Amino acid sequence: MDGPVIEVRDVHTRFGREAVHRGVSFHVGRGELVALIGGSGTGKSVMLREMIGLLRPSAGTLRVLGTDVWNCTPAQLRSLRRRIGVMFQDGALFSSLDVAHNVAVPLFENTRLPPELVWPLVELRIALAGLPPEAGGKMPSELSGGMRKRAAIARALALEPEILFLDEPGSGLDPVTARAFDQLMRFLASDLGITVFLVTHDLDTLLGVADRVIVLSQGRVLADGPVASVIGTDDPWVRAYFGARTTIAAEASHGA
Repeated sequence: MDGPVIEVRDVHTRFGREAVHRGVSFHVGRGELVALIGGSGTGKSVMLREMIGLLRPSAGTLRVLGTDVWNCTPAQLRSLRRRIGVMFQDGALFSSLDVAHNVAVPLFENTRLPPELVWPLVELRIALAGLPPEAGGKMPSELSGGMRKRAAIARALALEPEILFLDEPGSGLDPVTARAFDQLMRFLASDLGITVFLVTHDLDTLLGVADRVIVLSQGRVLADGPVASVIGTDDPWVRAYFGARTTIAAEASHGA
């Protein structure tokens, strides 16, 4: 399809008297790896949940893959959800199922594939997520934090999604594992053409793999663009966030 695969237009979100979003607008193109950042309480995860149809905004329009998420039929929303993958912050794996069965759940629920075809697909998704074959037989409790994240990605990839929504994918990971996860996201976007939209606090992710950064502040989009341009935003929170690495990152970007 032509045009943006995600369109957020003038979204307002209120919880009682508290206004979280006050007219948020942005768009995301196919194959982009876009990071949403902002201080605590700026509504980053709220926005993600609104885009996937879990939380209704107070006003505004959210279109994903051409579907108006909050002005469509239940059948249209189910169809949309078969075209996207979601990884929540803690992975949200089913604790009573091993990794292979976790990955198989979307295939059994959304397709009519016979088991003899499902399990080879499960093995492919596990491999694509960077897990060894034996990980399929392990329970979530037997996995390290990094492996649980990869298992969650494998499940999110089960239906060959066009968009991946990731909530704090690097949270709780050691630096080496987090950077490996960054490279996995970059591979999915660059090599497979999957649009990746993530909520993150990880500065190294932004500097290392993000195509664009969207900054939320005071209920609105404060900045939207490549990291090098966002770094130059005249705002106290942005300056504090990027800190002493601002000059290094900007020089690296200009030298690229």
